Amino acid sequence: MKFTFELIKKDSSARLGRAHTPHGSFNTPVFMPVGTKGSVKGMTPDELTGMGVEIILANTYHLYLRPGHRLVKELGGLHGFMSWSGPILTDSGGFQVFSLGKLRKITEEGVQFSSHLDGARCSLTPESAIEIQEALGADVIMPLDECTPYPADREYTVNSMNLTHRWARRCKDAKIPNGQALFGIVQGGMYTDLRRESAGALVDMDFDGYSIGGLSVGEEKELMQEMIAATVPLLPQDKPRYLMGVGTPEDLVYGVEMGVDMFDCVMPTRNARNGTLFTRFGKLVIKNAQYEKDPRPIDDGCGCYTCRNFSRAYLRHLYMAGEMLAPRLNTIHNLFYYTDLMARMRQAIGEGRFNEFKKDFYGQRLHTEDI
Repeated sequence: MKFTFELIKKDSSARLGRAHTPHGSFNTPVFMPVGTKGSVKGMTPDELTGMGVEIILANTYHLYLRPGHRLVKELGGLHGFMSWSGPILTDSGGFQVFSLGKLRKITEEGVQFSSHLDGARCSLTPESAIEIQEALGADVIMPLDECTPYPADREYTVNSMNLTHRWARRCKDAKIPNGQALFGIVQGGMYTDLRRESAGALVDMDFDGYSIGGLSVGEEKELMQEMIAATVPLLPQDKPRYLMGVGTPEDLVYGVEMGVDMFDCVMPTRNARNGTLFTRFGKLVIKNAQYEKDPRPIDDGCGCYTCRNFSRAYLRHLYMAGEMLAPRLNTIHNLFYYTDLMARMRQAIGEGRFNEFKKDFYGQRLHTEDI
């Protein structure tokens, strides 16, 4: 089955859609929980589907290093390996290599780097990034790109962007016609004209969807929003738009308002492990002493397993005691919050009241005394 995308309805720029993949469909706008190493930390596949998760993300860099893409392919591909029957998106590993800093060297051919596991010398090229993702068997795959650092001067950003474009063409040429969707990745740093140039170059290459990369890398929120607003209108209406590695609930609402369809971020799972929980009123830090005797759930408007069964006082006790159940229950809540937020946005777009939803969303965040 070939990847397809249908745009169902628009409410101003916000979009309601549905993507079809070889492993089922998913509704957009959508948040994809991050399963970096083939596992959404602390969660079983049944727990994810039970809270409405339809698509997850896994990481090419980490799975390439361990256990290796050939082993994953031998054991049934990533779907069979991790017992996840729904769609999977894999990133190319470009951002992880970017994060290695001095441990990596970028050339025209690709990236040479030292494994963070054992220091072994490794390499990724546009062709090998595609080969690895084909072996993993993900439904949506990404080309190798250079994530432009922030800050970066214009000359560096231009060269980085053009390298990403050349790599994108090589990835497209290397990909076999197997039903996997290949998305282009828009770069251009924090320069609106370069973002527009990058979007135009990638649209001319005719990818199955388009990603906006190189954001949430240390820039101010207003600058990130400026880049999103400059880029999204230039991407095709009939193909999905994916904002990579972003972000907070506020970022998701802003992105949907601008016309973004897909999001991923480690924030809900990482924050859960650190004891920070998301509520309709803002963040709740469960280790704070004020919750020691608090009998309320994290959010009395939440229907997740954690909120239906446990008090803030108990969750604080688990966290302070270092119990392994603490990050599990926190993760269940945070992922449910993100998944439910996207479902409510989809409903609002379908009913033509996204602007009303947005006002209610921000209005509730003014009541910080309720946290």
